[in-house]
Amino acid sequence: MSSTAAGAPVSQPRKFYKNQTFHVLAAIVLGIWLGAFYPESAVAMKPLGDGFIRMIKMVIGPIIFLTIVTGIAHVGDIKKVGKIGGIALIYFEIITTLGLILGMVAMNVFKPGAGFDTEHVIKGDISHFVKAGENVHSPVDFLMNIIPDNILGAFVGGDLLQVLFISILFGIALSALGEKGKAVAASFEKYSALIFRVMGLIMKLAPIGAFGAMAFTIGKFGIGSALPLCKLLLVACGSMIFFVFVILGPVAHYYKFSIWRFVRYLEDELIIVLGTGSSEAVLPRMLEKMQQFGCSQPVVGLVLPTGYSFNLAGSSIYLAMCVLFISQAYHVDLSLSQQLSILGILLLTSKGAAGVVGSAFIVLAATISATGILPIEGLSLLLGIDRFMSSVRAMINLIGNGVATVVIAKIENEFDGKKALAEYREFFEDEGIRHI
Repeated sequence: MSSTAAGAPVSQPRKFYKNQTFHVLAAIVLGIWLGAFYPESAVAMKPLGDGFIRMIKMVIGPIIFLTIVTGIAHVGDIKKVGKIGGIALIYFEIITTLGLILGMVAMNVFKPGAGFDTEHVIKGDISHFVKAGENVHSPVDFLMNIIPDNILGAFVGGDLLQVLFISILFGIALSALGEKGKAVAASFEKYSALIFRVMGLIMKLAPIGAFGAMAFTIGKFGIGSALPLCKLLLVACGSMIFFVFVILGPVAHYYKFSIWRFVRYLEDELIIVLGTGSSEAVLPRMLEKMQQFGCSQPVVGLVLPTGYSFNLAGSSIYLAMCVLFISQAYHVDLSLSQQLSILGILLLTSKGAAGVVGSAFIVLAATISATGILPIEGLSLLLGIDRFMSSVRAMINLIGNGVATVVIAKIENEFDGKKALAEYREFFEDEGIRHI
């Protein structure tokens, strides 16, 4: 390590081949190559991707529980916890509604489904999604489903909302114990440090997981499977980029942080999501990284896990686009009132399937069934690109939830600006950039 004239240490830029981002990107490229030239071997790599995701999910429940419980215990004021949760839900509803509107506007402007030849696209089996879509909960059932049959069942089943519910109850109870609860909270913090260390070990396998997931996708569906739907892909990706920089950008600017630099700060996590197609793969890491960025532990613990169920802006954009794409592909002209009705249905169904694996496609099936206008078989047109789009929408969901965490932390004066500045400086100096 070199030093300045004053003796202060200056960190040396990391060599690019030692950076995990490089490792994951190289794994993705290798997975694409294997899938394109040796598809049978590539399909056999599926357990690598699935195994990595399962290892991540293995620790998500304990990490959320420990983070939320210790966070609420530190706050001590239950009214403030309720206020944070209320502000978060209002913010989530506004942002996801804007995502749905953006998706519909983009589809009406660019019309990628117009003139689409539905006969020349490989169609897949959609029975699983249709059946799951029929079981999307009503608002009452959805609320009842948040309450688990037993405490351990929530962790065993991996239901994020149930774990969140239990964690909040335990946090409130621990906070109410006062001095008696401090020893328990201290023990939980030690367990939290342990589980995050386990998480660090698992994340070293991220390149292997990304390789397996990408190889399987390309080997199974082929790069060519997305070509007939290339226009939809381009419109969707463009709309999501627009959402980040034109909708979230001004929000970030208002709360005095740069959306571009924030995205750079999440670079490693975004690359992992790109490779695995799942934002859950980096949830434990995000819980830690947002605290390092300057957000307080209570805000991170409450906002981030809740956002994974309620603040899915990328999925909202995708859902609105897919509904209108099917209507355009099958020449079903929807009036403005019909489109607004579908928007209302999406606002309900997108929450009803929160926490369900593969929820975006399941919500889509539920929405199309509820309209009574669009052909349900239109879902099969989208199977070829859904895996590619899942990575893109998961990345947007991740950015959206990160921004939400910072915004709500700032609103509640739970943001350490000096800590955030230090994180910015450290990150950009590692990249060889000397200004903030």
